[in-house]
Amino acid sequence: MAFPDPTQQLLVRRYTAADSAATWRVFHDAIHGTASRDYTPQQVQAWAPERTDLDRWNQVRCAAHTLVACLDETVVGFSDVTDDGEVDMLFVHPDAGGRGVARALLTQVLREAAAGGHQRLVTHASLTSRPVFERFGFTVDAARVVHKRGQELRNFDMSLLLTGDAEHRSDGPVG
Repeated sequence: MAFPDPTQQLLVRRYTAADSAATWRVFHDAIHGTASRDYTPQQVQAWAPERTDLDRWNQVRCAAHTLVACLDETVVGFSDVTDDGEVDMLFVHPDAGGRGVARALLTQVLREAAAGGHQRLVTHASLTSRPVFERFGFTVDAARVVHKRGQELRNFDMSLLLTGDAEHRSDGPVG
């Protein structure tokens, strides 16, 4: 997936079942590409194996309030917020990095969470995504280790109190 044209229009929209395979590919490629700088090959493979059950993936995406980011109709990122206020996913395809995709997604997720009555959001940020969440005002509550398919992966419990100014939180490029 390559995006040589910097004028491509970024669109954030609601996830549909037709986005299942594309969001899985973004998840997989973001972990095998971007996150591989912070995790070992064994950890990366445990976190994002080559295949998944797309029906189950779709069920999870539908259960959360999932948004997708598209460049010229190609899904390049996605994020979500669950009913209990967890930002469970924020992934951007490595070829779309640096275009404000994560910023656009997280800004919209925060707006929708605030509009839905959430006063506090939580996330379990990877080593890779922690700086993105910090730019939006999330703070680290605890470092933790999670176990995935026999591997230990470090991440961070983070939280954010919503104040209604989500669109102004990010002060630098993310993507």
